[in-house]
Amino acid sequence: MTLSVQTDAHYMNEALKQAKIAFEVGEVPVGAVIVADNRIIARAHNQTEQLTDVTAHAEMLALTSAFNYLGAKYLNECTLYVTLEPCVMCAGAQYWAQLGRLVYGASDSKRGYSQVERNLLHPRTEVESGLLKEESEALMKSFFSKLR
Repeated sequence: MTLSVQTDAHYMNEALKQAKIAFEVGEVPVGAVIVADNRIIARAHNQTEQLTDVTAHAEMLALTSAFNYLGAKYLNECTLYVTLEPCVMCAGAQYWAQLGRLVYGASDSKRGYSQVERNLLHPRTEVESGLLKEESEALMKSFFSKLR
């Protein structure tokens, strides 16, 4: 029997590591990784404060990195793991990228893409939610309680 680290939980833990980096530098703690062929090809965390760019969400930075790595504009064979449900902007980018699969941790009841009546993701994108939800939520709660 061969043990494999290539599980959804493993990759979401890698996204959580990115979220912790964001937390440590004062960014909203969202992390993302993109996987192709059981290999992480992109890692990112929120950098909106560092880059003074409201579009520098973890997902957007990871998408750009994955496009550059693959030399392609479509990610239909890729999975994005992200600690928080993507916003409308990030969901739109994932639509245009034709993302193959999205796995996210915590839901975002204020700004998540699922708050919009219409599905913003590509029709072929598979979605799974709630993976390591508690860990993702705890990091967010800790971050925002520090601000108050």
